[in-house]
Amino acid sequence: MDLSISLDTNEADLIAACVRNEEWAQKALYESFYPVLYPICIRYAIDKEQALDILHEGYIKVFRYIGRYQSGTNLKAWIKRIIVNTAIDHYRKNSKMRTSDIEQAYHVSSLDADAISQINAEDIMSAIQELPDQYRTIFNLFIIDGYSHQEIGEKLNINESTSRSNLAKARKKLKSIIVRKGIVDHVR
Repeated sequence: MDLSISLDTNEADLIAACVRNEEWAQKALYESFYPVLYPICIRYAIDKEQALDILHEGYIKVFRYIGRYQSGTNLKAWIKRIIVNTAIDHYRKNSKMRTSDIEQAYHVSSLDADAISQINAEDIMSAIQELPDQYRTIFNLFIIDGYSHQEIGEKLNINESTSRSNLAKARKKLKSIIVRKGIVDHVR
């Protein structure tokens, strides 16, 4: 049976159909947010397969809890939060947590403006994916998703100082990856 999606389907109807587990609605929701959510998953993953695993696991949660979505709030933000939390859960499940004190962090300076202008998005994503799991997760949560170190600590069950330390180390490691890959000549 071929399903078609009406162009005039509103959000409330789509959500109601998802609550009823209607395949066409789930497909429509998946396809409409895929372009926004997949890049989030790839930032947290080591490769495309792992990113798809995170995405699919996240969507399972979305469809499981779609009845809890409050109409009138931002659906994209609600789904994004579930996907980011799924990535965090994936990280917790698949990594051995290592802690580091802030005192162990090295001084890390920022990239030159000229160096940043030489880097394209694909190079940055490739370099981020080479970071160790904990560094990559903390880097994404803080730099890209805007979580505070306190929130990161609570989500990952680590000290706030560990989050700060690992962010500093992630930045330093990211710089060395960028230089090693020849993306820029040098980073000060």
